[in-house]
Amino acid sequence: MRKVLFYLIIGFIFSCKSTQTIASKSALNSKLKAKQILKTHNKQKSDFTTLQSRLKIELIEGAKSQSHTVTLRMERNQTIWINAFLNMVRVKITPEKVQMYNKLDRTYFDGDFALIKDFLGVELNFYHIENLLLGHAIFSHKPNALKRQPHPKSYALSPKQQNVLFDVLYLINPGYFKLDGQSIIQFNQNRKLNVEYQTYQEIDEQVFPQEVTVKVDENQKETILKMNLKSVSLNQPLRFPYKRPTGYKPIEF
Repeated sequence: MRKVLFYLIIGFIFSCKSTQTIASKSALNSKLKAKQILKTHNKQKSDFTTLQSRLKIELIEGAKSQSHTVTLRMERNQTIWINAFLNMVRVKITPEKVQMYNKLDRTYFDGDFALIKDFLGVELNFYHIENLLLGHAIFSHKPNALKRQPHPKSYALSPKQQNVLFDVLYLINPGYFKLDGQSIIQFNQNRKLNVEYQTYQEIDEQVFPQEVTVKVDENQKETILKMNLKSVSLNQPLRFPYKRPTGYKPIEF
């Protein structure tokens, strides 16, 4: 259940009333410095207030595969709300806490971001998750903190001084300067999180991810999440109800 919940949390990408899949054919500029690339990338951050969508997600673990369609509502920088079919699973995430309940096994979680750390082994907060979903660099960096590395198709950037717990790599598209991919590698834990942004779409003169694949490799075991956005409306008045049924057992860590 923890894995399914984590995938529900990260599986929400954006669109609008009229969308168009875009492709970048821009060539790499060998003269661009890491500072310039990061600055241009940061200018592409999404600008919206609320979002509602339906998203199809496919979870693959070895030979097993399962698909889900969920409803997502978001209020930028404040709330991520997720509802599965027939209200079987409901999740509400704010910058302060993560709340969820599962009617199938009558369990619930109400606490901090330990639910996500338990799966990834990385301290992620609400804003890191938003960045990941929107095709932005998951962590914030100072202008001179990154260096450019060789790559045939993308601007590859990594911190000059990596975190002692993990390494980070960003692949930035040379056309629209959103991410082609990003990864967090924990060598001590033999764990890697890799996010690939296969396609993007243009929405109200902004660029948002459309198809995304998330891969988690741990001790030679791979789990894959494929996400495909279905239908979305932006900037509409939304509610984010959450009331846990009584008699449920807490998920412990």
